[in-house]
This record gives sequence, C-alpha cells and structure tokens, in this order.
Amino acid sequence: MTMPQPDADAAESGRRLAALIADEIEQAGGWIPFARYMELALYAPGLGYYSGGARKFGAAGDFVTAPELSPLFAEALAVQLEPILAASAPRLLEAGAGSGALALGLLRALERRGALPERYEILELSGELRARQQETLARGVPHLVDRLAWLDALPETFSGAVVANELLDALPVNIVAWREDGIYERGVAFENGAFAWQERPAAGALLAVAQGLTFVSPPYVSEIALAARAWVAEWGRSLQRGALLLIDYGFPQREYYHPQRAEGTLMCHYRHHAHGDPFWLPGLNDLTAHVDFTAVAEAGHETGLDVLGYTSQAQFLLNCGLAQLLEAHQEDGTVAYASLASGAQKLISPAEMGELFKVLALGKGIDGPLLGFASGDRLHAL
Repeated sequence: MTMPQPDADAAESGRRLAALIADEIEQAGGWIPFARYMELALYAPGLGYYSGGARKFGAAGDFVTAPELSPLFAEALAVQLEPILAASAPRLLEAGAGSGALALGLLRALERRGALPERYEILELSGELRARQQETLARGVPHLVDRLAWLDALPETFSGAVVANELLDALPVNIVAWREDGIYERGVAFENGAFAWQERPAAGALLAVAQGLTFVSPPYVSEIALAARAWVAEWGRSLQRGALLLIDYGFPQREYYHPQRAEGTLMCHYRHHAHGDPFWLPGLNDLTAHVDFTAVAEAGHETGLDVLGYTSQAQFLLNCGLAQLLEAHQEDGTVAYASLASGAQKLISPAEMGELFKVLALGKGIDGPLLGFASGDRLHAL
C-alpha cells in the first residue's frame, strides 16, 4: 500500500516526538511498556496525535465517526439520554468529544425534546480539539454556550448522564504475548535508530489478568486494556446517580480472545488508510485497539456500578427509534432524505458499523430497563 506522505511541518513534529520517546526509552534502561509508548504517541503535550495540531476527524482527517456520518446518531442517542437525565440530574458529560459534532447534535436534539441539560461538560485533553469544539458549538448553538464547560479531569462527584463515543479504543493498551515458556509483556526498545518490539516477563496486575484468561492458548499476542479498566473504575467511585453510555468497537471477552485473533486487534489509522505498524510516523497516526467489553463491565461492577445493558449499535439505535426519526425527516423535507438514509444504513448495517460497534450502559441509582436495550440485550454474552 502506498501511503500519503506528511508535509514538512508534520514530519518534523513526528521526528521530535520520536526523539522524545527514544530519550524516555534510554532513561528507562532501554525498554518501556507498549502502553507507555502508545500514551506518548497519542498524548505527549504538543506532539502526540491527540494533543498536537493534526486534523483527525472527517474527510480531511484520518477517520470518520458516527456523529459525522449522520445527525440521526445524535438524535437517537438523545432519546435514551432524556430519561437518564430526568432520573438523575440535568447534567451531561461527554468524554472525548472529537470534532464537537456529537455535542452539537445532542444539544439540538435535546432542545427540540424539551430536555436540555443545565450543564453540558466536555472532558477533552487535546487543546486543538477543544478549540474546534468551541468553534463548532459557538457557531451551531450560540444561545447555549453558557451551558458549556470543558474539563481537564474526571469530576470528583457526578450525577447525570455520561457519553463516551469511541473513547475507550483510544486509551493506551498493554500488549501481552502468551508463549510456550510463559507470559510476556511486549514493550518498545530503540535499536539501530529505530523502534523495535522487545518482550519481557509479565508481572504484577498485568500478569494476574493474563493468567485469568485461561482459555488463551500459546502462541498468542493480544491486548489487555488496564487503562480502560481504571477509567471505568474511576466512574464507579465518582458517579452518584446516573448512567454511562459507552459506544465503541469491540467484543465480549471470549470473542475478543478468539483463536482467529492470535495477533491482536491493534490498528493504526493515517488519512483513511489502516495499517499495522505503530512505529511508523509516531504522533501522526491514530493508534487503537478493540474494546474487551467484558473487562469494562467487570471493572464497573467491581466498583459499584450496575450493568444496565449491552447490545450492538444497530440494535441500540433501532430501539431508540432510528427508523421513525428517519421517517420524520422524510415527512418534513428539511434534510436531504437520500443522504440521511445512506448515513443511517452505515450506522446500522452489519457490514458497516452496526454489528462491530457495541453500546454498554453502566449506572447507579437508575431503574431499568433502558429503552436502548429493550430488545436484543446481549448481557448474557459478557
């Protein structure tokens, strides 16, 4: 595959980040866990993929997310958020808001439904994305800007609704190699002027989790997302009343560690090209891994959250009235129906996002069942 080449500024930024990572490897004695490499590649101040200035979302970026595909995504999600907000507190927090498209869509949809939150908070670590979100929302809903707030960290206590669309897949993952002679952690060394894989015996919490996956047979390489587990566990401690809707691509644990996925799910995205080399152009590629939804649900349950529902994105959106919302747009004629129908198809088609993407709801003090899981709930599969 011939990959597009970065411009001079982007290439220089990538070289600076590579030098920073190489220096950290040297300071650490010649090796760092892949999770640390991924953290720097994505979030190193001013240089990482999400903290630098590269455009990530939409046609000009590296990938397109559901809110950019169709406004129906936010409209259907608002149908589920309305009763959660009513049952908890009129406060909505979006973690990792990307381009701001989902925030804009949710605010518009909730306003039409008479269910606007008093506060819409965005947890965003990227200064560049924060600026884009502020511009998008100031232009799209100028009368609501006084309800908006940006956060640098999870709130100590929170009641209301939380949305995280394609956030968990961007949290750093540890990579584990099951070998005939033991379990190893894959890390990164710097050899002959280039980053290289290097394995060391797994230890601590990572080893304990890997040993618990007794159905994995060597040789096998895959990811264990300790950071995602920790992120959800933090919500278990801070959420007082409300629910989290976690939307991402992934599988239940048994399916995640299927023999057919013996090389893991780590993937890199660069200008709408997918590839498997995380060491190519660090800081200019998005690095992602699929989500182990069983592990995420367990992390929430262990810290006091109820597991309220788990299903495919297609089933969730249809339960929330996607078809009826599309039909309503056809009747009012305000949006090009053909474009809406095409976007809706991509959201729910098994060949597109409908089956690979899942929705997991975790909560506290919320009486179920939630509308989005009224039909086709797959809790039994976790």
